[in-house]
Amino acid sequence: MLNLRPVFLVTGALVAALGIAMLIPMLTDLAASDSVHRADWSSFAVGAAAAIFIGGGAAAASWGRIDSIGVREGFLITGASWLALVIFGAIPLALGGLNIDYVDAFFEAMSGLTTTGSTIVTNLDDAPPGALLWRSMLQWFGGVGIIIMAFAVLPALKVGGMQLFKNEAWDTSEKFIANAANYSLGLSGIYVFFTALCFLCLWAFGMPAWDALNHAMTSIATGGFSTRDASIGAFLTIGHAPLDLVLTAFMIIGSLPFGIFLAAILRGAWTRLFSDSQIQFFIAIVAILTIIVMIEIADVYAHLGLFTAFRMAVFNVVSILTGTGYATTDYDSWGAFAVAFFFCIMFVGGCAGSTSCGMKVFRLQVAFSALLVYAKRLAHPNGVFVARYNHRPLTNDVFVSVLSFFFVYFATFATLAVILAGLGLDTLTAISSAGTAIANVGPGLGPIVGPSGNFSSLPDAAKLAMSAGMLLGRLEFFTILVILSPAFWRG
Repeated sequence: MLNLRPVFLVTGALVAALGIAMLIPMLTDLAASDSVHRADWSSFAVGAAAAIFIGGGAAAASWGRIDSIGVREGFLITGASWLALVIFGAIPLALGGLNIDYVDAFFEAMSGLTTTGSTIVTNLDDAPPGALLWRSMLQWFGGVGIIIMAFAVLPALKVGGMQLFKNEAWDTSEKFIANAANYSLGLSGIYVFFTALCFLCLWAFGMPAWDALNHAMTSIATGGFSTRDASIGAFLTIGHAPLDLVLTAFMIIGSLPFGIFLAAILRGAWTRLFSDSQIQFFIAIVAILTIIVMIEIADVYAHLGLFTAFRMAVFNVVSILTGTGYATTDYDSWGAFAVAFFFCIMFVGGCAGSTSCGMKVFRLQVAFSALLVYAKRLAHPNGVFVARYNHRPLTNDVFVSVLSFFFVYFATFATLAVILAGLGLDTLTAISSAGTAIANVGPGLGPIVGPSGNFSSLPDAAKLAMSAGMLLGRLEFFTILVILSPAFWRG
């Protein structure tokens, strides 16, 4: 029998906590020097009251000791809590000075919490400070949320091969309550430390403190929301301190497994930062792709020097690869090769247990290992070959999980692209919008949703379809699809 009490308790508590967090941008608006922006505080007051009252009421009505949570309850808690947080997180955006309706606010909140970075907001330079801070906070919350999920929930649910990482957290075969609080606290502490370090570095290199705070939250979360319409390009001038390189470093940090950072601190296992095959594979991908783009755009930036070409290449490669979505330039102008190249790498993502999105590089490693073993067996039918990941043998359930994930990933992408095309979007916009939603990247391709555009002109139905795609992609598909199956609700 499905036990709904833990679902209401956990979801209600998270919504109430979100309401309390809304008090921060409310105070930010109250402190604004502009009277128009100062008046925006009431939208956060209403949102906070609704979230605290409804979420707190649900938690209070379900209060009591919970010794364990089963797998089915785990799926339901994950899906319900993320959706509820988006629903309530959108309220102050819809009521505030951004002048958007609730559908647009829902899209923006979903893009924020899933750290996608796609936006419908125009004229960011003059937006209320509370709304800008709230967008950044949503991405920051989503970043730490997905890290905790990657070690506390997904391995227990065996979603997409994540059972490979059970040993990096704790034994979560049937329950995932024991030790979760301590482990989550450690991961959150590391997350806060890197956010603070990013803020200090950006501030030290000349970015204004307000902008540094917002970009620190969205870079370590690999989210990509900015406080300026020109994104990071607004802070870069010839001869200026290389803020793009600072952000590149922290986007890479956000894309590394936080569980390994925790193991390094608690157990002194610092060598794992260099010996882990997933990290090695990810860094190799970044290096190779940067060289490819650098060669391709060398002529474009030849008059500025090789170092500038490198900065442009590595920043944009890391931004798209990790799903952050910051922009320093419109890479659509680099030619057809760049457009196709960035479209392909947006699906890759970073490491498992990081804030980044996409398919995750460990799944590519598992797929390559399986292909290599298959090729060896074709060449030597009587030979015995074992696929390995991080020097550990891979079991059949991991292969099935990863291959199923690939199938569902691209089937969902294709379905969403067809839906968006049916809603009137041109081919390039439909395909790239579907890709950016499923991969949680941010900017798409073309003049409408590319780096120099945004998603405000899309019809409401397309925004809702993309919002569903963002949630599916961020929660690894099966977490939501299992809930939608009739078998989930039987028994």
